[in-house]
Amino acid sequence: MINFEEELKKFQPSLEVEQAEDAIYKNDLRDVMDIVEDMLREMKRENPLYRRD
Repeated sequence: MINFEEELKKFQPSLEVEQAEDAIYKNDLRDVMDIVEDMLREMKRENPLYRRD
């Protein structure tokens, strides 16, 4: 029978997982609102019909 307590003591996460965690936590992800704002700015620049001056 498997001794889960003993197996947990031996567990070591792989380096790939740790590297992925570092990349995810250090990455400054833009949220949806940032993307929508960028799209609106681009639309206003390219098409004068979208301008509300």
